[in-house]
This record gives sequence, C-alpha cells and structure tokens, in this order.
Amino acid sequence: MHMKYKKWFKRKNSLTASFVLLVQRLLRARSCSRGQPELQEPKAGLQHVAVAVCHRTAAGGLRPIPGPIVLLKKGIFRGGCDKGICSKCGRLLYKAMKYNAVDTNPLSMYVMQHLWNRIVKIVPLWIAPNLLTFSGFLLLLINYFVLCFYDWDYTASGSELIPNWVWWFAAFSTFSAYALDSIDGKHARRTQSSSPLGELFDHGLDSWATSLFTLSWFSVCVSPVDSPGFSEHKMFLLLSIILLNFMLSHWEKYNTGVLFLPWGYDLSQVMLVGGYLLTAIVGVEIWHKPLVFGYYAPSVTLALVIACSIFLSLPQTMYNIYTAYQKKTLKKDSLYEALLPLVSPTLLFSLLTIWVTLSPCDILIKQPRLFLFMVGVAFSSVACRVIICQMSNTRSESFHSLLFPLALVVFAAVTGLLGKLEESAFMAFTALLTLAHVHYGVCVGRQLSQHLNIYIFSMKKRAQE
Repeated sequence: MHMKYKKWFKRKNSLTASFVLLVQRLLRARSCSRGQPELQEPKAGLQHVAVAVCHRTAAGGLRPIPGPIVLLKKGIFRGGCDKGICSKCGRLLYKAMKYNAVDTNPLSMYVMQHLWNRIVKIVPLWIAPNLLTFSGFLLLLINYFVLCFYDWDYTASGSELIPNWVWWFAAFSTFSAYALDSIDGKHARRTQSSSPLGELFDHGLDSWATSLFTLSWFSVCVSPVDSPGFSEHKMFLLLSIILLNFMLSHWEKYNTGVLFLPWGYDLSQVMLVGGYLLTAIVGVEIWHKPLVFGYYAPSVTLALVIACSIFLSLPQTMYNIYTAYQKKTLKKDSLYEALLPLVSPTLLFSLLTIWVTLSPCDILIKQPRLFLFMVGVAFSSVACRVIICQMSNTRSESFHSLLFPLALVVFAAVTGLLGKLEESAFMAFTALLTLAHVHYGVCVGRQLSQHLNIYIFSMKKRAQE
C-alpha cells in the first residue's frame, strides 16, 4: 500500500498525494526506533496534531522540507521516527493545532447561536456531523435544480411559470442548509468526533454552496422583459464579488491562522429566507417595483454588496492581518508567500471577465445559468486547494491546473478559432470541470478517511489494519 501511494505521488506530484504519503510514513514510524527521544503528546483539549519534517543543514540548523504538513488525530503518533526520514538526517517536529475561528457578528452571537444550541440537542448522537453538512448541501442542490427546471434562462421571474410552492421550498431549503451548516461543528464537539476531514468537508462544500445560494436568488429578482432588475452582466459581477469575499476570509486565515467569520454570512442567510417567504406570500412582482427614491431591489442589493465589500470586508481583513503582523503571529514571512493564494482566483476571474466581454457569441447571454454555474464550480475548485493549504499551514500553489485549459478555451473563443463551436466547447468544458471537481472531492475525502481510520458519514471507527 505504501509503495503504491509513493509511486503515485512521484507520478502525479499533487497536494493530496503528498498528504497520503506522509501519513503513511508517520504511521509506519511507530515500528521504527532509532534512538530519538519520545515526543510529547499535545495538550488536552486540542483536536489535531500538525506534523512537519525538517532536515539538518550543513551549519547545524534545521530547515523545513518543502511540502505539506499533515493533520492527524490526537495521540496517533507518540515517538520514534521513520526509516526513510532518518536516512536523510530528518526530524519530526510536532505542533499543537486546533480549529481557530472568531465570530463577532451580533446577529450570530445574540440571536442565532441560541437557536442553534437548541436545535443541535434534537440531533441524535449516532448521526455523523458530515452527514448534517452534506444534507444541507443536497437541499441547496435540489432547490437549485428545481429553479433550473422552471427558470432555466432566468426569464420566468414576474410570470406565472414558477409555481408558488417553489418559493416556499426555497425558503425551507435555504434555512435548513443554513441551520445544518451552523450546527455541524457543534454536533461534532458534542459527539467528540471533530476531525480535519470534517473541517475540510465543511469549508469545501461552503465554497460551492456560496454560488448556489446566489444563483438561486437570481430567479427571484432577475430582469423580466422591459423592467429593471438584474441583467446577465450584473449577475456575473455580483456573483464574482460574493465569491471573492469568501476567498478573502480563507486568505485571511491562511496568513493569520484564525478564521474571522464574516458578518455578512448570517445577515445574508436571514435576508434570503425572509426574501423567499415574502415572495411566496406577496408574489415575485414586489421585487420589480421601486423601493425608495425610484431605486429597485436588484440595484439596491448590488450597491450594498459592493459597499460592504469595499468598506467592511476588505478593511476588516487587512486590519486583522496587520494586527497579526504587529503581534508577530503571521504564518507567512514574506509578502510573496502571503499573496500566493490570491494569484489563481485573480487569474480565474480575469479570464472569465475576458470571455464574457469578448465572446463572439455572447456566451453569458446565451447560457446565463450554465455559465454562472461554471463560475461557481471553478471558484470552488480553486478555493478547496487554498483551504487545504491554510488548514495544513503549507505553501499555496501559484497556479491552479484548471487555469491552463480555461485559458486555452477562452483564447480559442475570443479569437474566433472555435467559431460556431464556442457554445459546444463551453458546455463540454463545464461538464468536465464539474466531474473533475467532484472526483477530486471524493478522492480527498476517501483518502483522509482511510488514514484517519474514520468513516465520512458514520460515527463508527474503521478497523485497524
């Protein structure tokens, strides 16, 4: 088994493969003793152990080996060393690590947390926390597909084509997903089943769910014929801003080690649920009438999102990073290392903007729902890599492999090489991208669950090999 993963790692050279290979080494090290002193266990209460490998330099100092740090369960390794590492004068350094998040949102602290504390007590103890997370995500997907069926091209808003029960279901699914995402961590601590896999599973699905929340809401307030509202380009702009705000939170944790939960999350979820309920009771026409001073709800929404991003989210992120710099607690030593996670998202949205602007067949106008869905999947694929790096305190990759085929498709489209095949090429790229992203998530989940000896959707422990 170890040789199989080792060969695979050399061939693929991927972040996930290095996770698996290093875990294998550490587990095999339990049977190897080379005279090194036994290492201390982490302090009580800490959830995970991060393991780093260092080599002794010629001057006698230690330098870290480039590569990921592996997250392990508490107490899985007590001492000794790995034969392969010892042959290179290696040393294992243990650092205590725990999930570190800060929530200062008054709505969350004084209202929602009390509700979640009551709801989590209803959940049976035999239900796995990841099952709660995945159930909420599935509800979002079902709601999104229902809206796709009735409003594929975002033209049914304001008409009788969308039944009223769809908005009731949208409110139910949105609130359920919000609640399940909020109580999964509480349930994990309640059942003492917290794990790195759960954290990665939660944040990875959040990176995809963020776009699903937004795309579903567009069916409410998109522009019907001859009335103000969200145009296709405004939808693309709004979705891009929301996704970049999500990336800012994890980029902040990548540099500070602390996830400062954004204020906008709880507020946006409550507003979405309230908006769906209002639509179900009053009718979708309410969103196509002027609110105040002749401004319509879509325009007000876009202005609020842009204002909150510029004057709230970005300044708060920079302040937290500056505070960590003043306290000398930054995880990265150089500006280059600190900015690496932003390279791929910046290139991604730059390529997508070029495609939207210069597309000969106006791909966003022709396929608005599918194009925006592709944007969400592509972003989630990039964000998941950043999340793994910030969890394991490793260096982020400079360029996501997704960017190369995307750049080729965009170049062929805007230069006219694809001609009438642009729409077909776009659909094929979207399908392959979605399959690749799902495959990546399944592989990471299975590999981590095997090496942590846990099941993803069950509280049972795996049998020790």
